[in-house]
Amino acid sequence: MTAGRPPDLTFIVAGDPAQRTGGYIYDARIAATLREQGVRVDMVGLPGRFPLPDRRAERAMEKALDSVPVGARVVIDGLAMGGLPGPVARHSRRLEMTAIVHHPLADETGLDADTRARLRRSEARALAATGRVIVTSAFTARRLADFGVAAERIRIVEPGVDRPAGRDRLDGKADDGRQRLLCVATLTPRKGHLVLLQALAAMTDRDWQCECIGSHRRDPSHASAVLEAAAALGLSERVRFPGELDPSGVQSAYRRSDLLVVPSLYEGYGMVVSEALARGLPVICTDGGALADTLPPGAGLRVAAGNAAALRRGLSAWCDDPRLRDRLCRGALQASRRVRGWSDAGAEFAQALDLLPVARADAGSAS
Repeated sequence: MTAGRPPDLTFIVAGDPAQRTGGYIYDARIAATLREQGVRVDMVGLPGRFPLPDRRAERAMEKALDSVPVGARVVIDGLAMGGLPGPVARHSRRLEMTAIVHHPLADETGLDADTRARLRRSEARALAATGRVIVTSAFTARRLADFGVAAERIRIVEPGVDRPAGRDRLDGKADDGRQRLLCVATLTPRKGHLVLLQALAAMTDRDWQCECIGSHRRDPSHASAVLEAAAALGLSERVRFPGELDPSGVQSAYRRSDLLVVPSLYEGYGMVVSEALARGLPVICTDGGALADTLPPGAGLRVAAGNAAALRRGLSAWCDDPRLRDRLCRGALQASRRVRGWSDAGAEFAQALDLLPVARADAGSAS
């Protein structure tokens, strides 16, 4: 950033902006693409606890918003914004605010009823204080009707992908008949690892291996439960949990795999589906949330979310039917030609900021 020259856009997220999860990757890639287009973007990561904020988080949000000059554009990720309607409302008249909602915070798996209700009320108040709302899927756009967000305030900007230099999916893959399954997801309840393990435990008569890439640190108790379940089901030798890998490690995993498996109970989009398809890799995913729309026909199989028997049937069909595998591989290769890059997503995001009229809410009742 040029000294003394304010940014064109301040982008506020919860915690470290470099985190390797779908929402953070989306925010970081959008910011990077906007910079490539000549937009001066200041990315601000807030310390403290989210989405149920502590005092440190609230002070950090107040400080971040106070530092932005009157009339400036601010984009706030929903994880940071949803639990802090007070600071958002207090600054809503002096700033041009846009919220990004990947999925409503209250839709997270594993919340008790009181926490779910608290997050729902809080996020609805915060959204009412913003002028624009950008969502990452049509599913989330529809979902926000339940939060009182008018459709005309919403724009959909789906994620892009990093296009590989070549879609040579088979490079690095052993040709030994074994089916190499890949799951890329943090070890949290919403991602459905326990359902995947139940499905795989009923398929030990097939020749497969599964690699589950994703952080163990976001919910350590759940991660421990997943590893314990794998051991109890006798799957420790066939299901690997290497933890979070850097981008090159993830790309290597895509190249050596036959199939991406997405057992999530709910997704606001499901970026890993597009990442796999960009490399011609077929997908078996659930219909949880936006996943019902993310996987294009012919590029994979869709099964009921949370249903281990349905997932087992899909995986068994993949392992047992070479004609099905060939058909889905060809469908994934065709889909790879239609997957868009981050430059397209960034252009849409910039257009949403420029062209969507700002209808500032009367946030006087929010606090």
